Amino acid sequence: MAAILTARNLSKTYGVTRVLHGLDMDIQAGESVAILGQSGSGKTTLLSLLAGLETADEGAVRFDGQDLGALNADGLARLRGRSMGIIFQEYHLVPSLTARENVTLPLEILGERNPGPKADALLDRVGLTPRAKHYPHQLSGGEQQRVAIARALSIGPRLLFADEPTGNLDESTAEDVEALIFSLIAEQGLTAVVVTHNRELAGRCSRILTLHLGRFNP
Repeated sequence: MAAILTARNLSKTYGVTRVLHGLDMDIQAGESVAILGQSGSGKTTLLSLLAGLETADEGAVRFDGQDLGALNADGLARLRGRSMGIIFQEYHLVPSLTARENVTLPLEILGERNPGPKADALLDRVGLTPRAKHYPHQLSGGEQQRVAIARALSIGPRLLFADEPTGNLDESTAEDVEALIFSLIAEQGLTAVVVTHNRELAGRCSRILTLHLGRFNP
């Protein structure tokens, strides 16, 4: 079976520091893959390259056969907007929008005429129906991340990226958010790439790739 996401000889340098060294990886449809590594290992840079948020100095990333390096900025944005959901450690909610409006935003960008019902269903699924009209500053960290999860899933992505999705949360809240993410991955049959330094979180994935100083450990 062909991989849905591949990287070949992927390298990235910032200034004089080489962050990634010729990485190869294949991710099959339906897999959940953890990229495990400590701070400075290059894992967030790798996620940024895989999601087309940054460009590699060498090598190639292909999503469903499409070479990301062959797309311009608009093409990459369209691809992400249709097919990729991204959950960030810092939530990245729009502060001037309510929880519901944050979830409807990607759908509005795609031109969906009536995104409200889908947003309402997702907010209900993540347990935030009573908070739908609240703004990010009125929500706890865990609630903001739940909104971010609903937003990431609103487009019905084929591929979900999560960058330290519980890194800013206390232990109890982190456990609840972890459980929610992986139940949604299972329910929707998503392919997922989870970047983390947390071995327990990584252990929830079907496969772990350990990154150390820009290289995968054997």
